[in-house]
Amino acid sequence: MDTLVDIRNYLPHREPMLMVDLILTIDAQSVETIFLIKEDNIFVDKNIFIEAGLIENVAQTCSSIVAQKYFANPDKEENVSVIGFISTLKNLKIYELPKVNTSIITRATLVSKFTGDDYTLCTMSCESFHEETQLLECEINLFIQKTNPIMQ
Repeated sequence: MDTLVDIRNYLPHREPMLMVDLILTIDAQSVETIFLIKEDNIFVDKNIFIEAGLIENVAQTCSSIVAQKYFANPDKEENVSVIGFISTLKNLKIYELPKVNTSIITRATLVSKFTGDDYTLCTMSCESFHEETQLLECEINLFIQKTNPIMQ
């Protein structure tokens, strides 16, 4: 798919923890996202987007590939609830931290995936850029599980 997509169609994250604005491209093996760093972001310190913000941006970018199976039909009335977490970061290299009011492009490629009934484990290769400057590269392992929404 090569259309701009609101990341909220694929992830449960909302402000202030949403660290991706739009999906630029996505398919079963790769994804590319964009994120504008604003001054009021919780991961901004002294006008710099800190390391934890870059890692959360990468995790959300990666999660969208796996989570799309749970959020494939955003117009559907069903309330989907998922939990997810980073199980491992490997070979993390942070080259530079971006400043406020810059956009970062993050790309992730699926390396491996295991899918159970209501969960997925995956390994992804990731990198983030501001214009031509590489900010980060790493390999990330994620665990994502569909949960039962709380009945009210």
